[in-house]
Amino acid sequence: MTDIHTISEGGFNAAVIAAGVIGEHTADTVDVLNKLTPEESAEVLRLVPRETAIEILDKPELDFGAEIIEALPRDLAATLLAGMSADMAADLIQQLRDPLRGELMQGLDEASRTTITSLLSYPDNTAGAMMTTEFVSVPSNWTVERTLQHIRQVERTRETVYAIYLLDPYTRRLVGAFSLRRLILGEPSASVGSLAVAPITTLPLADREDVARLIARHDLLAVPVVDKTGHLLGIVTFDDVIDAIIEENTEDVQKFGGMEAIEEPYLQIGLGDMIRKRGVWLAVLFVSEMLTASVMQHFEGELEKALVLTLFIPLIMSSGGNSGSQATSLLIRALALHDVRLSDWWRVMLRELPTGMLLGAGLGVIGLVRIVAWQKLGIYDYGEHWLLVGLTVAAALIGVVTFGSVVGSMLPFALQRVGFDPASASAPFVATLVDVTGLMIYFSTALLILRGTLL
Repeated sequence: MTDIHTISEGGFNAAVIAAGVIGEHTADTVDVLNKLTPEESAEVLRLVPRETAIEILDKPELDFGAEIIEALPRDLAATLLAGMSADMAADLIQQLRDPLRGELMQGLDEASRTTITSLLSYPDNTAGAMMTTEFVSVPSNWTVERTLQHIRQVERTRETVYAIYLLDPYTRRLVGAFSLRRLILGEPSASVGSLAVAPITTLPLADREDVARLIARHDLLAVPVVDKTGHLLGIVTFDDVIDAIIEENTEDVQKFGGMEAIEEPYLQIGLGDMIRKRGVWLAVLFVSEMLTASVMQHFEGELEKALVLTLFIPLIMSSGGNSGSQATSLLIRALALHDVRLSDWWRVMLRELPTGMLLGAGLGVIGLVRIVAWQKLGIYDYGEHWLLVGLTVAAALIGVVTFGSVVGSMLPFALQRVGFDPASASAPFVATLVDVTGLMIYFSTALLILRGTLL
């Protein structure tokens, strides 16, 4: 077997690479092409069999599918697009710009053009945009034997044959579904209607996360997409859902890290795009952090009288930010999984309030013990009123951690309520918000406890 991971060493040679990938697993071939430029990949695809090229372009792991299509001759590109699964072809065409998009659409056969145009009409991240129209459906009055013959004829042009969908022979509405296994075990003369069960369906405008939950809940290989009248439009397969989940989770992780989501792999995103995606959020967070300096300026007099308070500012700020980030992470995930809903916000608040107070009390005890130990062991002298300083730190930690927990848990609810992605409640944003308020809580607590002594 040829090692396709090493055939391109020593310089690019399209003929050598094309010869090496023939007969290899498509996923391994995609790994090789991802290391080439789109133009080089296009040269390779021109030299491999047509079916192999279609299988490669059909893989969502291919990084530069649209760019490769642009580099191919127009007639070859149109032929390959027509042979691809309709949903993947629609994704590639959507990434192209006019006039190339229009030229390729005109180069498609009528059936492919109609199907792709229909898929492109659905909004992104919906069942309609994800579905494929390449499924097996038969009239409900067919026999098992006739259905098996039909599957043998159309199997190569269908994305999956593990589920067969039953249509009313007159209205063509979806009336049932059954697995290939049940079909094989059925009597040849039996009606396929006797094998079918009521189908689990979704609508074309359903969010892709809802479709993923539907497939997981009912352990489906595919879920049929129907219109309001019950006509079968397409199916969303579990592998399409896996790709969507990976993309969605990647976006959420990037947003939670305090940046705009990127579509390209890390090593392939341009420097300008990287700066724009990260710089905007950094600037917003930097301006927000300026409020911290404003708060400290407001309490400048207190800091001059009790410089010992400055020693614990990082401790107070980080504890509040960490508690807020924890709560935000928990609630973003809970909202995504529908463990909680918008109407549960008050229950979450009632839960986070005592949680924050107990966590803050625990940290406060640790902070107080640390101050007492350092003072008694002679490691550091916190001054004449060291015990009051310790109590100030402990009380402030209770307030800051409680505030961070409550605000961190409520922010995802607020964002979803106004129509934003809860994942936009990034950890840096929550930490910045809690930093500012945490300082105010800390210094206000110090004024109450240390008034008449250090202040």
